[in-house]
Amino acid sequence: MAAESLFNRALCVRARGPGCEERRLNIRVNIELLSISNPVHKKDLAVRLTDDADPFFLYNLVISEEDFQSLKSQQGLLVDFSAFPQKFIDLLQQCIQEQSKDIPRFLLQLVSSASVLDHTPVLLNVVETNPFKHLTHLSLKFLPGSDADIKKFLASCLKCLKEDKVMLEEKLRKTEEDLSRQLSYTQQSLSEKSRELDKLKNEWTSYTTALTNKHTQELTNEKERALQAQAQCQQQHDQQKKELENLHQKSIQQLQSRLSELEVVNKDLTERRYRGDSAVRELKAKLSGVEDECQRAKQEVLSLRRENTALDAECHEKEKLINQLQTRVAVLEQEIKDKDQLVIRTKQVLDATQEQKVILEESTEKKQGHIEKLETTIKSLSAELLKANEIIKKLQGDLKTLMSKLKLKNTVTIQQEKLLAEKEEKLHKEQRELQEMGQSLQMKDQEVCKLQEQLETTMQKLEESKQLLKTNENVITWLNKQLNEVQMAKKLETPASAHAGVRAGLSPHGVPERPPFPSSGIGQPLSPLYPFQNFTEPAHSKALSSQGPGPKVQLNTQLATVTRCLDVQTVTAPGHLANKENGDNLRLESKYLKKKDDSIPLRGLSQNTLNSEYLKPYLPAKAQPSPKGAVTPASAYFPG
Repeated sequence: MAAESLFNRALCVRARGPGCEERRLNIRVNIELLSISNPVHKKDLAVRLTDDADPFFLYNLVISEEDFQSLKSQQGLLVDFSAFPQKFIDLLQQCIQEQSKDIPRFLLQLVSSASVLDHTPVLLNVVETNPFKHLTHLSLKFLPGSDADIKKFLASCLKCLKEDKVMLEEKLRKTEEDLSRQLSYTQQSLSEKSRELDKLKNEWTSYTTALTNKHTQELTNEKERALQAQAQCQQQHDQQKKELENLHQKSIQQLQSRLSELEVVNKDLTERRYRGDSAVRELKAKLSGVEDECQRAKQEVLSLRRENTALDAECHEKEKLINQLQTRVAVLEQEIKDKDQLVIRTKQVLDATQEQKVILEESTEKKQGHIEKLETTIKSLSAELLKANEIIKKLQGDLKTLMSKLKLKNTVTIQQEKLLAEKEEKLHKEQRELQEMGQSLQMKDQEVCKLQEQLETTMQKLEESKQLLKTNENVITWLNKQLNEVQMAKKLETPASAHAGVRAGLSPHGVPERPPFPSSGIGQPLSPLYPFQNFTEPAHSKALSSQGPGPKVQLNTQLATVTRCLDVQTVTAPGHLANKENGDNLRLESKYLKKKDDSIPLRGLSQNTLNSEYLKPYLPAKAQPSPKGAVTPASAYFPG
């Protein structure tokens, strides 16, 4: 039987029973898929409820395919047995997502028939809450675990804990080994790095001293250049300021003259515009009157045309009657011609016809006169219509001319408005340029103020550095005076019997040894040539220190802390004088007076330390100071 774990997480479940309040429990839900292949291959779904705080809390549920079919029919599920575990896990995931909310949408309910969860069957319900009702998506019945089941569960838990313990012990042992290795390696690397750091510190000190020398010289050069450039910039700025002020005044005058001209032009244009508007209004009033008259004339023309059509119709009817009468006359004439023979017989008829003819002729004459009158009226009306049409044409031409004049005036006014707008834009641009020029002038004034402030700060720093220089020089002179006084006192105290055995106290370098000065607090006395001696290499200093301890002097000034280690083999006090017995003149070797490139000379020691009378016995002929003023080398800390 193989078990496949599908879900194993702790969930917040609301336990509810009869006669007790609802409470919340943290219950671990474990879902496994059991596959059994003996004798028939089938799969069962095993669900187990446990409590991490209570090891005796155990509820089991095993669902086979047959049990699932009855569960499906009872609760109306729409899922097959193969998809049921995943759907159940999805519901549990939704409960996990909603359990942190105050009003969760999905929740798990553990309902028991007893008031206490003690070996009684339990229902696990997956409930969805909405404003209307609580919907139970799934309800599963769990049975309490027997003693054997609890023992098996506890044994499996114990086995898992032991395996976890073994794994953790192995991990701990490996981590301890790794950490011990890392510790040893880091200690080794730390020692190496500390050595490298010491080396780098030594190199850095030498490098910084050289760099300070260079940078101080560069700083002085740059200060001089900055002062020259500042003076040039100030002169240029003053010239540019004057030129800009002149240009600004000229441009302001030009703009004011232009503004006055534009205001005059603007007034003329506004007056013309008002005149044009009044003329346009008058023309519009005239046009409206002419249009009214034109409409009246059109109405009269229409009425006359209607009357003319009626008269034409009447005239047509009368012409028809005339034609009919003419046909009748023709018929009668033919009858007369035909009945010429019967004239005599029909005289009476002829008389009657003649009378009728006379009557008809009179009526025709009357009608012809009436027709002539109508024709004259029609001619007069047509003439009046022609005159009206000519008047209308004239009015239309006048309207066209007026419209063209209005268009011209409108175009002229639009052009003038455009010109005014362009001039206003030019004015605005020039005003903006004026404002920009003023802003640039203010910016330059601010820059000048900033440069002046920088100048003041640099001058203050220079004064402070000069004061520091003076104090340092005073300290150095005081130290040299004390050294000279101590050495002179020792010379006077030395007994005269100590002249013998001078050569026994000489070092391999040819420098006589000197006794220490307990009164001055210095282990070994300083040579009067101390300001001209340089730093020695570490190896050389070790070789010299093996023969005799050298004095180490540390001068702490306010500008910088310079540590100098001077390893010089000294001789006793009688070594300063010439050996009377042997007649040898003891002097310092020339290699101690050579100037090295990495040395940092001190300024201000020339007058007190280089006492020509005191240094003559110790200096060679070439190294003795000349009678003229000795030129001191430029120092990095005290620029000349």
